[in-house]
Amino acid sequence: MSEAAVITRPVNGSPASSVGWVLIVDDEAEIRESLQTLLELEGYAVESAASGEEGLTHIGERTFDLVLLDLALPDRNGMDLLAEIHAQDPQLSIIMITAYGTVENAVKAMQVGAANFIQKPWDNEKLLADVRAAVARRRAEEENIQLKRALKQRYNFENIVGKSEPMLKIFDLVAQVAPSRSTVLLQGESGTGKELIAKAIHLNSPRRDQPFVPVNTGSMPPDLLESTLFGHVKGAFTSAVASKKGLFEIADRGTLFLDEIGNMSLDTQSKILRVLQDRKFMHLGGVHEIQVDVRIIAATNVDLKQQVRDGKFRDDLFYRLNVITIDLPPLRQRKEDIPMLAAFFLDKYSKENDRVAQRILPEALRPLVSYSWPGNVRELENVVERAVVLSTEAAIGPDLLPDEIAGRSAAFSLLEHRADASLFDIMEDCERSIILDMLEKCNWSQTDAAERFHVPLSTLNQKIKRLNIEIKKKGRE
Repeated sequence: MSEAAVITRPVNGSPASSVGWVLIVDDEAEIRESLQTLLELEGYAVESAASGEEGLTHIGERTFDLVLLDLALPDRNGMDLLAEIHAQDPQLSIIMITAYGTVENAVKAMQVGAANFIQKPWDNEKLLADVRAAVARRRAEEENIQLKRALKQRYNFENIVGKSEPMLKIFDLVAQVAPSRSTVLLQGESGTGKELIAKAIHLNSPRRDQPFVPVNTGSMPPDLLESTLFGHVKGAFTSAVASKKGLFEIADRGTLFLDEIGNMSLDTQSKILRVLQDRKFMHLGGVHEIQVDVRIIAATNVDLKQQVRDGKFRDDLFYRLNVITIDLPPLRQRKEDIPMLAAFFLDKYSKENDRVAQRILPEALRPLVSYSWPGNVRELENVVERAVVLSTEAAIGPDLLPDEIAGRSAAFSLLEHRADASLFDIMEDCERSIILDMLEKCNWSQTDAAERFHVPLSTLNQKIKRLNIEIKKKGRE
């Protein structure tokens, strides 16, 4: 009986929704014919080659989405041919075809760049699933490359990835406002990429060859922030042992990015307003005015209009900043960008950690797309970096994702880590974990937690006492 699998009708009963080009390289005619028939029934366009040399010729003539490559060819070793193919097209997906005795070599091939391997005789359904995944991955990578190439032609958007409608609108808006000298206000949740957009505006402006100077205005005490922004003269305060330039001077003729401006003190706000109005300021302790030409890009993760209504932000400064406003959408509102972002971070951290080219399995990508991402793109980046660092294989599976993203419950996690515990202990641990999680979400307000649990406060307090839960002091609202 031949090693080729028996051909049946297509698994899904219909051709592939998006035609892909597949090259089969195998010296056995029956293998080539069986694979070609199976794949053409699925709607793929297929070419075949009986030798490595013939396969390379085909690759030189046409762009393929996938190569099914036999490890044992008459004219060259499959591992060597894998390297030659990748030299011609580094992004081309390759699935190795192997007999039982060469599985170890197929695994080695995956370690140097093969996407997967199939073993003779193969299972049609599994083979087609592997082919679909490889073609989809190739298409996604090619789409990402083409998009980034197009964006680079239109704008200089380094490290910004996105094809969703909201992001494309932002790209166009950035291109429109960048050449001007107008002040820009970026609004969006933490982790949405406000500094990346600010850099893109700067790099596409006439100031691109001058400094881009970022400062987190919300993380410094007012005195330190003012010294940082405006500089000081020697002796202006106790520790001022020498004069020092401020960031406004350093950013002269360039761009100053004021991040988290909504947390700035009212006194500092008034001084920023004067610079915006007059383009002049004085060093702390100084008597001479300094003229600067600085473009301001400000960013906030709070509602500045509400801050104005609450008396926490000057209305005149708000109107000065609110010349051009760009609202950055949270990641949950542009989920179609998640696969591209995940692939981008996967490539980035694989290179940084000297790992072989990795891939995210479909069963890991699904929960990434489904998750709400309260920490936005920054959280996704951290999750992918963690998975790369913890991975021991070329594929990222759901086991490398945090429990809350992969959908594993607290009970599942506890069962894994406390296999010898009694049912009572596990239930108690689950209850403790749920209450702690809710208290953290409610800023350690037992009253708020009780309301969200729909139980009397006394009931919650009894459980807290019984479970020995330590109540932390409330953080800043």
